[in-house]
Amino acid sequence: MFGNYLIGLREGLEASLVVCILVAYLVKTGRRDALRPVWTGIAIACGISLAFGALLTFGSQELTFEAQELLGGSLSIVSVGLVTWMVFWMKRTARHLKAELQGKLDAALAMGTGALVATAFLAVGREGLETALFVWASVRASGEGSSAPLIGVLLGIATAIVLGWLFYRGALRINLAKFFTWTGGMLVIVAAGVLAYGVHDLQEARFLGGLNSRAFDISATIPPDSWYGTLLKGVFNFQPDPTVLQLVVWLLYVVPVLALFLAGSRRPPAPTPRTAPVSTADVG
Repeated sequence: MFGNYLIGLREGLEASLVVCILVAYLVKTGRRDALRPVWTGIAIACGISLAFGALLTFGSQELTFEAQELLGGSLSIVSVGLVTWMVFWMKRTARHLKAELQGKLDAALAMGTGALVATAFLAVGREGLETALFVWASVRASGEGSSAPLIGVLLGIATAIVLGWLFYRGALRINLAKFFTWTGGMLVIVAAGVLAYGVHDLQEARFLGGLNSRAFDISATIPPDSWYGTLLKGVFNFQPDPTVLQLVVWLLYVVPVLALFLAGSRRPPAPTPRTAPVSTADVG
């Protein structure tokens, strides 16, 4: 459940920050008349993201078992690719996100209402679709038949909305670069579990071989139905009896990706004047 909470929090906070920056910029520049098309674009993006999630959830139920596993495994791998790109992108651009969005908003203001709707839709829609896909893959990986993963995601999104509102009101200030670095590292571990689960789906679909070749089996030591087994599965998508291919893919992903991510975090920053932590309260 914690892993899914982290996904909802991380992805939801990105979307919340985008909304805060767009709204605060319009308010501070005296363009409240442009808020309605911006909120329209945001609402459309949220609606399409929810519809995409529903399509993934219910659309695959009519498929055969092997087709479901093939679809689930393929989309899990795609979602891991997207979330990996997002983690590195957000880490690189967190400090410049405000300026980038304000530039796009200035251009949209000059073009008219339709451009404002499109700008807000694209800014939030990308986050929403990524979230829907990765959440769907993670819920499949960490708790089919259980509502706990979905509850975790919803709690994470709710927390992100509250944090976004506090940012907008200026009641909360945190170093967003450090926040996204810490959560990004944890999300890489979660993504590795989703990737391994996706590989297992492809093995069950008979697209990949090695389904019966177990790397190890510690089910007796860590029973999947025990509280600690459930905790490990919920947080890390841990499986006590992975196949050899699952273990190899997990290691080939998590070791280089986490090393590259953390290596970039340790680079000494360029000398800059001392400033307060990044906050959307500074927008304008």
